[in-house]
Amino acid sequence: MKKQFRSILNEKGRKELPNILLAAAECAPLSKTGGLADVVGTLPKALKKLGFDARVITPYHRCIKDKYVSQVEHMFDFYVSLGWRTQYCGIERLELDGVCIYLVDSEFYFGDKIYRGGQAEGEQYAFFTRAVLDAIPNLGFKPDIVHCNDWHTAMLPMLAKTQYCGAMQSSLRWLLTIHNIAYQGKFGFDYVQDLLGVEDKYYTPEFMELNGCADFLKAGCVFADRINTVSPTYANEIKTAYFGEGLEGILDARSHELSGIINGIDTKVFNPYTDPALPARYNKGRLNGKKLCKLALQRDFGLEQREDVPVFAMVTRMTEQKGFDLVECMLDELMQYNDMQFFMLGSGDKEYENFMREAEARYKGRLCAYIGYNEELSHRVYAGADFLLMPSRFEPCGLSQMIAMRYGTLPIVRETGGLKDSVKPYNKFTGEGTGFSFADFNAHEMKDAMLLALECYHKPEVMSSLVRQAMEADFSFDRSSEEYAMLYLWML
Repeated sequence: MKKQFRSILNEKGRKELPNILLAAAECAPLSKTGGLADVVGTLPKALKKLGFDARVITPYHRCIKDKYVSQVEHMFDFYVSLGWRTQYCGIERLELDGVCIYLVDSEFYFGDKIYRGGQAEGEQYAFFTRAVLDAIPNLGFKPDIVHCNDWHTAMLPMLAKTQYCGAMQSSLRWLLTIHNIAYQGKFGFDYVQDLLGVEDKYYTPEFMELNGCADFLKAGCVFADRINTVSPTYANEIKTAYFGEGLEGILDARSHELSGIINGIDTKVFNPYTDPALPARYNKGRLNGKKLCKLALQRDFGLEQREDVPVFAMVTRMTEQKGFDLVECMLDELMQYNDMQFFMLGSGDKEYENFMREAEARYKGRLCAYIGYNEELSHRVYAGADFLLMPSRFEPCGLSQMIAMRYGTLPIVRETGGLKDSVKPYNKFTGEGTGFSFADFNAHEMKDAMLLALECYHKPEVMSSLVRQAMEADFSFDRSSEEYAMLYLWML
């Protein structure tokens, strides 16, 4: 056990590290739609290295059943009441990479999509909330801290403290991590009351009312013992009206109980020296493989095979949040420069998808638009590109910029949230940096940052130094897990 852990435990009058139960709607590699799954799937493994008993509870989604059913052990079952509804709930157990994962089984709620959308999604995760609270006393595992993630689990501390008494109320501590404050779980109060039996007195601005709705995330922000989010900058941003989405008041009021811990990536999965998806392997000391990855990407997707031309790439959802309106505004102007290529991997708003398809036709041989998503291809893009563009309007943490640096691809980012915290902008006077950045959400500032990157590309000494610095940056979950460990300990 680390000395600083032992010191805090002594101060708290404890001998053992706390038991942690992470509750989340998805968990990689079992179920995944975004970065939340990566965090929930990776953090427990890193915590176990530090000596914690960290486990996960998540829905038993159809996609998990299809792949892992033979490895799952049935523990117990019961019935969950949601108002007048009563549904079967099974608790299954899966051991994966040394981590115990409890799966909440309901064919009715989790037999198809991870997220059903609208009111149906509210009912899905109201069921999950109730099932988790009813299951905890019977798991044979006594958590000290329940780590909730996003609005889907944000009602856990509220219900625990208002509807459950005894040991659960007095001994459990509740941490809420906000991965993206834009998604809050807003529903009519009558609907929520019907599902979860919430008393009228809690439907006020003091507790869970926001803009005429019952807001799951707000309830979590009020009742959780601590709140954190996925980068220090984002923790400060969400206390302001521009980023706070209506929750800035409660978050500012609880600023002494709000912190930011930047996410990490799985460095075993994202490793250019061992990645089976790559046509050639490499590391920071032997970069020839990266050149081969670039040539293979150009060849396989119809780009001119030229080493002397940089490839700018995006691996992203094509939405305004991701800054795609800036790209739409500036792409033609940028492509006037004959010494650059562009690779787009992603999907999203039809307007942007169509724009990229039309751009591919106009710039044949210089631009590729792969509309959709392919995990193996994303690895090839991270390895084969020279620069990764992330001009986000807001970005709580972001993982793509970390993955890109791991592969020696320099990110070009807007200075917001985790992008600001993880990318050290190039300093032409000192030569230091791991990428490029711009401050304002402005197409011309984005263009200037890209042109600076282009200029550096044609200075081999500068470029090789930046690539080396980027590949040396530590974005493993080992670093993040130590920060979470300290947060858990101070919560006791």
